[in-house]
Amino acid sequence: MDGSGRVAMHAEDAPSQAGPGGVRFDFNDGCRVRLPDGHWRVRLSDLDTGNLLYDTRIGAGQVNSAKRFFVRFRLEVDGADGEKLVHDYDASGRDVLIKLDVDSLGDTIAWFAQAAAFQRQHRCQLTCAMSAKLIPLFRDAYPEIAFVSHDAVPRKPFYASYRPILYFNDSEHRYQPSDYQQVGLHRNAAEILGIAPVETPPAIALPTGLGPFAEPPTEPYVCIASQSTTQSKYWNNPHGWLEIVRFLKDSGYRVICIDQKPVHGQGLVWNHIPHGAEDLTGDRPLLERAQWLRQAACFVGLSSGLSWLAWAVGTPVVMISGFTHPGNEFATPYRVINYHACNSCFNDVRVAFDRNDFLWCPRHAGTPRQFECTRLITAAQVKAALRRIPGFAPERDQRLTPPCVAAKEIVP
Repeated sequence: MDGSGRVAMHAEDAPSQAGPGGVRFDFNDGCRVRLPDGHWRVRLSDLDTGNLLYDTRIGAGQVNSAKRFFVRFRLEVDGADGEKLVHDYDASGRDVLIKLDVDSLGDTIAWFAQAAAFQRQHRCQLTCAMSAKLIPLFRDAYPEIAFVSHDAVPRKPFYASYRPILYFNDSEHRYQPSDYQQVGLHRNAAEILGIAPVETPPAIALPTGLGPFAEPPTEPYVCIASQSTTQSKYWNNPHGWLEIVRFLKDSGYRVICIDQKPVHGQGLVWNHIPHGAEDLTGDRPLLERAQWLRQAACFVGLSSGLSWLAWAVGTPVVMISGFTHPGNEFATPYRVINYHACNSCFNDVRVAFDRNDFLWCPRHAGTPRQFECTRLITAAQVKAALRRIPGFAPERDQRLTPPCVAAKEIVP
């Protein structure tokens, strides 16, 4: 993306498809057509709405559609010497590129399921570009998709390409049909790709014999993750994690912290993983993290990537978040938010999220109410969510009936 949050394209790249009379066209960066010297009439239409979008007479030059997200275009070109092109968008059997241009785990999981749905719907030859460290999560589960890292995208004649990401400064809706703050992460990607916004976790194929738990553990445990990328995502209740770790251990569970970093923050604000949790932090392979999560009784975390990974492998997710509205993430019956406090600023179209401000709090920065969205989420709320999980044994029953949660099998 460029500084405005929009995609920086390479204008010098010629459209990949050849038409009559030297005309070239494709659907990279919207519908675009390049015209040689001559006299041409170009029309763009939307096949699904029936709208004529653009009609112009032009000499040598290039025409681009205003909308750069998926539209089922009809392109019509008439030349003065009788050349004629009528092409209706059809990606079936053609090379298509979908670029997931961020390295974050949660965004990629949210968006990739929509990319896979696009491939199934259009029966195209899909290449998906993403962070190299995330490719192992999906590659074996989706043999029909070619996975490449950002720096290894092949220079091939792609018929179409799309970038389902968050566009922070797209007030004209050129790159996304709806404001991402209104529809949430995965639904925004679905709209950009023109598919039904069905909430389906991506398949993750876990190999056997991976990590410390090749077989289901003999004692139950819960995975937690308390770190995030900005302070507004943290559970800012000063006693929350301590109480929950104690509650889980009293309930008969080991408590395993699988954050990447044991300490994270910026400036004068630093966050440590909860006291009493077993420290399994570190830059470990994500497939190993997925293996731990798949065999856990549940996961307790924030609006962050490990919550999305737990959801993808089928583990119950207790998500603690006040700065996002529940519609921003996947649906979970164990979502924890306190509507008595200020909340959901990330999904408020009246404020712009500043990802460079670690202490971002657009409504109450510098006041006693800063971060009240999670500070006022109590441990009692989180305990109540945990007790709703089927198979979670209440404290009073633990010493008589230790819980045992079976590992879940994920079929790609």
